[in-house]
Parts: sequence; structure tokens; C-alpha cells
Amino acid sequence: MNWIQELSSNTALHDNITSFMNQYGMPGLEQALQLYRDMHQTYICKTKTSISQINIYDIYYMEINRHNIDVHTEHGIYHKYGSLTNELKILSPYGFIRCAQNRIVPLNKIRNIQSNTITLVNGIQIHMTRNYASRVIIAFSQCKPSKR
Repeated sequence: MNWIQELSSNTALHDNITSFMNQYGMPGLEQALQLYRDMHQTYICKTKTSISQINIYDIYYMEINRHNIDVHTEHGIYHKYGSLTNELKILSPYGFIRCAQNRIVPLNKIRNIQSNTITLVNGIQIHMTRNYASRVIIAFSQCKPSKR
């Protein structure tokens, strides 16, 4: 059975989709589908002796000290060697932004920004430097609330 037949035979699903479309329209559906895709993308964290796949949506922030990157996630901290600039190239399509020379954060994990402090949805507070503050604040203010 293909998805169109399933949709027409499943009245609860049909009603949910109809209600969603009436409330949010096609742009809402496109945004929901993109969010679903983003939530299921993985990030590879590789060292000399190990490799881990991390759900991008689970990453709270990354920070670097020399070339040692700490990836702070919902499930713990992962470590890798590299450049934050290279990591940002990979992760910027998923809403990551630099908030300090040594730190990047996903916009959807920011709860609020007060002065130079970013409070994440898990309560962790991280420092934002003056050089990056305006870009972070503008990006955060333009971020769609449903992605937070």
C-alpha cells in the first residue's frame, strides 16, 4: 500500500494532516519536514582510536582549545581533533553560529541571550564575545520559534 492509499484509509492521520495544513499551510509543512530532516542528520566525531555518530540535534555547543574540540551533547561530551572553522562549515546549514572565537552553538538550543551570556535550553550558560554578539543576536531574533 502506498502512502496516498494509507492516508485515505487512515482517518485519524488524514484529520491530523488536514488540521495542520489549515493552521500552518504549505510553509508550515515545509518547515516541519525540514526540521524532521535536520533532527535525523548525524555528525561524525572521529579520533585516532574511535568514531562516533552523533545526532546533530543533540549537540548543545562545541568549543576548542588549541586543536582539541569538545562536542557537548545531550548524552555527554565527545572529543576530536580539528578546526572549529571546518566544523562550522559542516554545521552552519543546521543553524550553528560562532558565538566566540573558540565556541559555536546551534540557534535552536538557545533559550535566551542576556548581556554577554547565552542560556541554552538545558540551562547551561556560555559566554558570547563582543565580536560575535551582534551576529548571534540578529540570527537568534530571526530564528523561527518552532525550531527552538
